[in-house]
Amino acid sequence: MRATNRDDIQRILDARHHDPFSLLGSHVEQEQRVVRAYLPYAAQAWLDDLDEPMEKVHDRGIFEWRGPLDALPEHYRLRWDDGHGQEHIDYDPYSFGPVVSDFDIHLFNEGRHWHAYRFLGAHAHEVNGIEGVRFAVWAPSAERVSVVGDFNRWDGRCHTMRVRGGSGVWEFFLPGLEPGALYKYEIRNRDTGVTQVKTDPYGQRFELRPQTAAVVHDPEPFPWSDEAWLQQRAGDAWLHRPMSIYEVHLGSWRLGSDGEFLNYRELARSLVPYVKEMGFTHIELLPITEHPFDGSWGYQTTGYYAPTSRFGSPDDFRDFVNHCHEQGIGVLLDWAPGHFPKDAHALARFDGSALYEHEDPRMGEHRDWGTLIFNYGRNEVRNFLVSSAMYWVEEFHIDGLRVDAVASMLYLNYSREEGEWVPNKFGGQENLDAIEFLRDLNSSVQGNHPGALIMAEESTSWPQVTRPTWLGGLGFSLKWNMGWMNDTLEYIKKDPIHRHYHHDQLTFGLLYAFTENFVLPFSHDEVVHGKRSLLYRMPGDEWQRFANLRLLYTLMWSYPGKKLLFMGCEYGQGNEWDDARELEWYLLQFPFHSGVKQLVADLNALYAREGALHHFDFEWQGFEWIDCHDAAQSVLSFIRKGEEKNDFILTALNFTPAPREGYRIGVPAPGRYREIFNSDSHFYGGSNLGNLEVEAEDLPWMGRPYSVVLTLPPLAGILLKPIST
Repeated sequence: MRATNRDDIQRILDARHHDPFSLLGSHVEQEQRVVRAYLPYAAQAWLDDLDEPMEKVHDRGIFEWRGPLDALPEHYRLRWDDGHGQEHIDYDPYSFGPVVSDFDIHLFNEGRHWHAYRFLGAHAHEVNGIEGVRFAVWAPSAERVSVVGDFNRWDGRCHTMRVRGGSGVWEFFLPGLEPGALYKYEIRNRDTGVTQVKTDPYGQRFELRPQTAAVVHDPEPFPWSDEAWLQQRAGDAWLHRPMSIYEVHLGSWRLGSDGEFLNYRELARSLVPYVKEMGFTHIELLPITEHPFDGSWGYQTTGYYAPTSRFGSPDDFRDFVNHCHEQGIGVLLDWAPGHFPKDAHALARFDGSALYEHEDPRMGEHRDWGTLIFNYGRNEVRNFLVSSAMYWVEEFHIDGLRVDAVASMLYLNYSREEGEWVPNKFGGQENLDAIEFLRDLNSSVQGNHPGALIMAEESTSWPQVTRPTWLGGLGFSLKWNMGWMNDTLEYIKKDPIHRHYHHDQLTFGLLYAFTENFVLPFSHDEVVHGKRSLLYRMPGDEWQRFANLRLLYTLMWSYPGKKLLFMGCEYGQGNEWDDARELEWYLLQFPFHSGVKQLVADLNALYAREGALHHFDFEWQGFEWIDCHDAAQSVLSFIRKGEEKNDFILTALNFTPAPREGYRIGVPAPGRYREIFNSDSHFYGGSNLGNLEVEAEDLPWMGRPYSVVLTLPPLAGILLKPIST
């Protein structure tokens, strides 16, 4: 054996060879065909095609065969026994050439491969009629990468991968392996020699936690039946349509009889009828991307391409989405590209270097959350994230993503003191790389999938979040209106006797209401961490708490913007949300709670039916104050307008427990007005004070040519519509 071969063999034995294909497999040496295999568990080995034995040239499992150049086919089989009576036969994986195209790698390194999940990760594959699994992973700081699993006793010496030049991409074709196999990558860092076992960043299915291995996914196509929904979505003028979103944590909406999680399919059959009954148009799921810790609610993601196995398989989740679409319900997914956890099995220091994150903790760590920040300036990292977004829209027919914690991405000094952050190249606080990533994300997803929505949870006054990238905006479809939410909840929690001092908290939001495409959110964040439930943030006795909650929802549904409500809030859950327990469904036996539920269902129906309440959610033409100045009586009144001149709805809201008899407001047209909604109705648990119909008087008021006299019920809102003009 030549000295060169001896050195290569030693590196193979030590599992530190960066190019095992240069030694293993079939080669021409001195005008002979040489087949060399590393079989550490073999007592004997043969070339099965020739039924000829291989010589054991090293006692730690190196076998060789030498013969004529044309004696073997391109892909030959090895047969070996393990000394315990078990015989193994399969094609030699080192007889196969590269299985990832140069073009795919080029696009990936350029950061322009929006479907990187199609070549990275583990995929069932066929080469010259031979079936197996193709593995590919990005690990540029690795000296050696091996795929490990049950199929090789989790031994990183057995299946060392091929590196593709300086791309950092390692690949391997393992013949005979089938979908369902468990696998990870064993990675040796070239600088430190430290070896780690990591799960697949592009894994499309994982074991049930606390286990962390990836699972080779089944390539069988899912029988989708939602073509009509997707066609409608692509041509839908969603800005002018009603959108009312029910935010759900699947692990606590409903549980099984023994407290176990329900399967995606079971959840769909119980959740969808409820959502339809309540009149919501969309379901938004807290992240179901794979995550190790239940208490993170999915926001500390380790599997950006995998629905969590807590609730079933990827096809089970496809069935969930398909069923929603068949029933006319959209599905939105919370998605967290702003940070990722430090779990040793996942992305953190993936190849022994700061690969997905920054090396400098001033840029690479969220101290508030104990997580790491993606390095958005790295092409392959941006590609990983954008490709993930495309994956959910394309492979699972998701209707949109809600991007978590956008503010933390945009600002380099987010939640940091002076000296704890690094300015950008212009000396500013803006994260220029994150801005570029977000624009790439929005332009690629929405450009390729018209009608798919990308929402931003952005809590600052960053300009043009929902304006097109070609106008200098970030390109999001929608933005959560955190300012409106905070101001409104801060106001409504106050005792009514003090509210007239804080009237501006109700009116300030209209100064910026049409600068973005806003969603009005009462989300999970508002009912956790000691904030209490929405119901118990309301002041007063029991009757007043429920009346205030009904009033809050009436304001929300009549105010410009799409709607979002977290599960349990729709019937006034009493306790703060607990992710480890099922919602308090038993409360619906009590009239006040069932009344709130009926109110939300009726508001959703009214919002969907009346174009004036949704057509101009994002445009100033759809809103007009009647009176925003009546702080003394804590009353607001305004008009919502539709496309036609006479399509409008009057809203009047009384934020005190004192009924307002003979309250006059100006109206734009003569005729009769019918009360079409009253949150004080006895159907909802109210005192049933209000108006059936009122006649406009020829008396100018509040700058309008006509006026009506109303009875405003206590802690309630009413909506009126002209029935003749």
